[in-house]
Amino acid sequence: MAIINTEIKPFTAQAYKDGKFITVTDGDVKGKWSVFFFYPADFTFVCPTELEDLADNYAEFQSMGVEIYSVSTDTHFSHKAWADTSPAIGKIRYTMIGDPSGVVTNNFDVMRPGVGLADRGTFVVDPQGIIQVMEITSEGVGRNAVELVRKIKAAQYVAAHPGEVCPAKWEEGEKTLAPSLDLVGKI
Repeated sequence: MAIINTEIKPFTAQAYKDGKFITVTDGDVKGKWSVFFFYPADFTFVCPTELEDLADNYAEFQSMGVEIYSVSTDTHFSHKAWADTSPAIGKIRYTMIGDPSGVVTNNFDVMRPGVGLADRGTFVVDPQGIIQVMEITSEGVGRNAVELVRKIKAAQYVAAHPGEVCPAKWEEGEKTLAPSLDLVGKI
């Protein structure tokens, strides 16, 4: 099911952030740009490399007004235990949502049927709660936080500049396109 350009569904979940357990709801997400970063499980192999990559780039996300929410079907207790035992996960300052009920994972349509684990799904949500970017990768393919930053910058640019679009490999400050009849067939 394509969920791009749809509003995120209601949820309430327990999370681990900065040494504390907190509650996160869909309402907490609205009003700012957010990334929902789903991964299969704590204490695994590719997942900590991805989460550490996000942690290493978290300051840049924050400077862009973006909050990160990593999500797995593990509990918030498991997230704390992982942070306490893994140097890579111990770096994390963003919110780690525990989703043992699968509500959040199913809301974003990344639950593996019959397995109880999330696919590697990345979703960029705008301040109105609308999904602007989504990416799903297979189990063995890790994601890149720097590329995610580029995609968010493009989404933020398009949101701030109606009538303009960002071409392939667009980087901040480069030319954009203004779709029009005159542009058809000239690219």
